[in-house]
Amino acid sequence: MTITLKASEIVAADYSTQRARFAELFSRIAEGSRERDLKRILPFEQVAWLDEAGFGALRVPQAYGGAGVSIETFARLLIDLAAADSNVAHLYRSHFGFVESLQWQDEPIRRSWYELAAAGKTVGNASTERGGNALGQLNTVLSYENEAWVLNGEKFYTTGTIFSDYTRVSAALQGKPGRVFAVVETKAAGVKVIDDWDGFGQRLTGTGTTIFENVHVDAVDIFGREASGAEATHEASFFQLVLLAVLAGIARAARDDAAQSVAKRARTFNTGSGLPFRNDPLIQETVGRIATKAFTAEATVLAAARTLDIAIDAAVGQEPDENGHRPTTFEGHLAELAVEQAQVSVPELAIGAAQQLFETGGASATSTSKGLDRHWRNAQTVATHNPIAFRARAIGDYFINGTLPEGLNAIGDATTVPSIT
Repeated sequence: MTITLKASEIVAADYSTQRARFAELFSRIAEGSRERDLKRILPFEQVAWLDEAGFGALRVPQAYGGAGVSIETFARLLIDLAAADSNVAHLYRSHFGFVESLQWQDEPIRRSWYELAAAGKTVGNASTERGGNALGQLNTVLSYENEAWVLNGEKFYTTGTIFSDYTRVSAALQGKPGRVFAVVETKAAGVKVIDDWDGFGQRLTGTGTTIFENVHVDAVDIFGREASGAEATHEASFFQLVLLAVLAGIARAARDDAAQSVAKRARTFNTGSGLPFRNDPLIQETVGRIATKAFTAEATVLAAARTLDIAIDAAVGQEPDENGHRPTTFEGHLAELAVEQAQVSVPELAIGAAQQLFETGGASATSTSKGLDRHWRNAQTVATHNPIAFRARAIGDYFINGTLPEGLNAIGDATTVPSIT
């Protein structure tokens, strides 16, 4: 049965109302972010708080028990959370990507998973393999054995899975072309989640290994995946928008740490003006430049989010073809281009803000106990998810030649070696 909230229970989907719902919780999460990073304490408790508060149901329609917020409002809330702890915001990427994909599914599937998300259940990610798979191919295989579907394989970069109730696995179908998604419980027999992520940033996202050994999968939990069209275009853009929101949150955290440390600093340099740092015009200017980077990053992310709101309305509103597919709309291509342009600018802004933070203090700012380096480490780590050079080239090709961005929708070992002329 579809969950329908009573009028008195429906919470407004606007940003100010939702911000008020989560403000105190975000503050509690921020209080321990530095210590968690220093001691590498995975945020299981903080994730549980958010799940219980309904954070994972932000994009679930109100008719199914969720908040039903727009993509722009979602992005604003994610930036708020990332400013509190970028790791926690990042690890929800897979879950929100899964929830976003449900709008393309048939009603029984939508209803089932929306209601689970509204009840606080979350879905992680298990798509990428560490190596050894050719581009477009996967070593993780879903096979039909003894009248049952069985999953076998090993994944890396399984962000969020260690915190989640389920994980969405990208797999090849044995003996058939193409790939599918299989959704399995993280505590199911044969699933092993390993905390072996050793990146120097975003240390607490659970971005490690997940192994699947003869895991049984119900047929209803196997989803087809579109390699092109409106669904694939929107999914790719949405996943990247989440990372951009995380980067904007990191820039804001760098701004706040810069301002707070300068405001209480008593020491100055013998080569300076002799004024307290909070009154020194050069230090004020530096903090102002950091704040401007944070503002520009956030404004860029929200502008891109608005284009995605327009695009998804246009995509879902169009009639599918005889195969049930929806082509990418004009609005979808504009949103894709907007996100790609944000991918070129936002990482540089966030990394710049985090780096410039150290211009507002002396050598004491590099003390490990202060944890100020985590902003740069985290921003740099998130930025590596989308190499700027590839995005900038695609944008240039579009404006010069009118070539629409085209992704490979797969990760693996390159299969051809281009000739060099």
